[in-house]
Amino acid sequence: MVRNDGMQKLRGSGKTVRATLKHRSHRRMKLPCLGLHFSLAILMIVPLRADESVPLAWEKLPSIPDAEGFAGSFAGVVSDQLIVAGGANFPGGRPWEGGRKVWYDSIWSLASPGGEWQRAGQLPHPLGYGVSVTTDQGLLCIGGSDATSHHAEVWLLQWRDDSLKCLPYPPLPAPCANACGVKIDHFVYVCGGIPTAQSTEASSSFWRLDLQALESGWQSLPSCPGPARMLAAAGASGDTFFLIGGAGLKSAADGSPERIWLRDAYAYDPKAGWRRLDDAPEISVAAPSPLPTLADGSILLLGGDDGSQAQTAPTDHPGFPRAIRRYHPKEDRWTSAGTLPLGLVTTPLVLWQGRFVIPGGEQKPGVRSTQAWSARP
Repeated sequence: MVRNDGMQKLRGSGKTVRATLKHRSHRRMKLPCLGLHFSLAILMIVPLRADESVPLAWEKLPSIPDAEGFAGSFAGVVSDQLIVAGGANFPGGRPWEGGRKVWYDSIWSLASPGGEWQRAGQLPHPLGYGVSVTTDQGLLCIGGSDATSHHAEVWLLQWRDDSLKCLPYPPLPAPCANACGVKIDHFVYVCGGIPTAQSTEASSSFWRLDLQALESGWQSLPSCPGPARMLAAAGASGDTFFLIGGAGLKSAADGSPERIWLRDAYAYDPKAGWRRLDDAPEISVAAPSPLPTLADGSILLLGGDDGSQAQTAPTDHPGFPRAIRRYHPKEDRWTSAGTLPLGLVTTPLVLWQGRFVIPGGEQKPGVRSTQAWSARP
């Protein structure tokens, strides 16, 4: 079963590693107590030029009101309120202790950065690990999974008559979780993911929904020319869709899913199609997405799991990377843009009241965070 809680089989490096990465050694080990197999590539990274032009002033928002916090939540903006819905955690113990993963249907809202979280309603059923897209009509919760299956359903969260409603929207062409997506103009794009928890191949699907022609449903677009992937990051600059990193899948020797870690990057132009970009400086899996876009059209990649701690026992894990990388589409190059206050993965990123918000997520394998962080560019 593929999960983003440190219990999946991992592969240390993907096929997209380029000349800036020098593979010095490979080791394979087994941790009998966890049943984990790892293949780790130790990497030397060529330093990036520092970019001091985008200082981000990070500040804490009120903590999400749950004892554990959530990973895989949906999040966005509805009527100028920050919304966090669904997700999953391990309330009865860590996964390596036999704890069971639990999905939720709760919806929380925050009216202002200095306010308090309020219970705003509930999803039609427990759900998480889908794609979150804020639209003028409300928050789209696209696909996702629960404890038993993956889903194609799409819900629009919208305030009506002083209550938050979940309205059905055109479903995806197929069940999908761990995908990424973003809104560009009046189109919503969704890319990649996996159709089932047992999948040994990621999906190469690339779908688009025209918000001005809902009756036409989701349309299939040409697949990305790179490896199929899940847990990638999506971004937008102008009319262009960006796809960065993520993880491919293959079948391990015992038939279970095994990750292929990726750092390649691509852009899709509706008129010109796909093109390969300069690889991201590091592997990045499950980074907060959609990626924030700055005023000059550059895009920020905020951390993500780089696989460097794949062999580390979960109890000794130091936390996920905090590096912020800035991609410049006009020059097709990356620069360093500071660090995050806390590395969080499998969580959306939300543009709310002039700030970027990371509302909780996973801070270590199997460990959630209730912290919500925001920054103004």
